[in-house]
Amino acid sequence: MNKRFDLPQLIASYFAADKLGGEAVARCFTNDAVVKDEGRTCTGLEAIKRWRAEVSTKYTYTSESFALEQRGGITVVTSRLTGNFLGGPVDLRFFFCLERGRIAALEIMP
Repeated sequence: MNKRFDLPQLIASYFAADKLGGEAVARCFTNDAVVKDEGRTCTGLEAIKRWRAEVSTKYTYTSESFALEQRGGITVVTSRLTGNFLGGPVDLRFFFCLERGRIAALEIMP
C-alpha cells in the first residue's frame, strides 16, 4: 500500500474534510447530492451532514487511500479504513461522481 499517487483535488478535499465532521464534508457536495453508504441513501446537504455526524458517533477510524481508477465518468478510490468497527481493517471503494466542481454522488462499498 505504499504506492504514491495524487488524488484529484476535490476528492482529496473530501477525505481531508472527513476528518473534520459533517459541516466540512457537506461543503464538498452539490445541493442535491446523493450518498449511499451501509445500505442507506442520503439526499441533499442536510441529510449528508446527518449521515456524517452519525458515522462519527458510531466509529473512530483512519483512512489511507491506495488505489485510484476512472470508470467512465466515475472516479473510484480504494481506501483502507482502520478503526473501532467489527471485522478489523477493511478496504472500501468510494465511487465519486463529480459535477460543477463538487461531488454530485458518492457510493461507498466493500
